[in-house]
Amino acid sequence: QVQLVESGGGLVQAGGSLRLSCAASGRPFRNYAMGWFRQAPGKEREFVSGISSSGALTYYADSVKGRFTISRDNAKNTGYLQMNSLKFEDTAVYYCAVRLAGSSWSLVTVEGQYDYWGQGTQVTVSS
Repeated sequence: QVQLVESGGGLVQAGGSLRLSCAASGRPFRNYAMGWFRQAPGKEREFVSGISSSGALTYYADSVKGRFTISRDNAKNTGYLQMNSLKFEDTAVYYCAVRLAGSSWSLVTVEGQYDYWGQGTQVTVSS
């Protein structure tokens, strides 16, 4: 089992920044690729960004490319999502999730490929 706890959400004005953290415990974080997903009110959960277990590979949804940066610190068992130039449409509950390293990178955006999920953290962007 892997336990994931997100933090860093909050209320921010459009154009502002937030950094989300995802603290992992239970099993070695370095053994897992990580993804960030989000779910806005009335919408399905969607992929935001993914990072490989070593951090060498990253991938972003087009909607956040150039504004968000995913990273991880395996020594601290923590992953991050730096969000800059936030827009009203970024308002959502953000979830981190992990899947075992070695899974196909081409499936990084697929929600069903992830084995463990955090409880989510709310990000609200005021316009």
